[in-house]
Amino acid sequence: MNQTYEIIWAVVAENDLKEIIEYIATDSPANALKVLKRIKQKASSLYTLPERGRIVPELQDQGILLYRELIIPPWRIIYRISEIKVYVLSVLDARQNVEDMLLKRLILTEP
Repeated sequence: MNQTYEIIWAVVAENDLKEIIEYIATDSPANALKVLKRIKQKASSLYTLPERGRIVPELQDQGILLYRELIIPPWRIIYRISEIKVYVLSVLDARQNVEDMLLKRLILTEP
C-alpha cells in the first residue's frame, strides 16, 4: 500500500490563497469559487505521491532541492515534503518574477 501524507498549510500560503480568491471575487465570485476548489483539490491530492511535483526551477538553480511545486495555471503551489507531511508553503502567480520572493519566503517560513 502507498504511503499517505498529511497536508499542512502554512499561514503564508493560506494568506496567498485568500488574497488570490478575494482579488478574483471582485470581478467574478463564481470564478473565485472555482479557482479556490481547483487549488485546494490540487494541494489535497499531494496526500499520495507528493514527489510527482517538479523541483522549483528558480531554487534548483541556487542548489536548493527541498522544494517542489504543482502548477495550476497561472498559479504555482510551492511545498516541501518532510517525513509523512507535506507543507504547502506558498501559492504564487506564475506570471510574476518570483525568484527573490521564493528565496525570502521559503528560507524565512520554514514550519
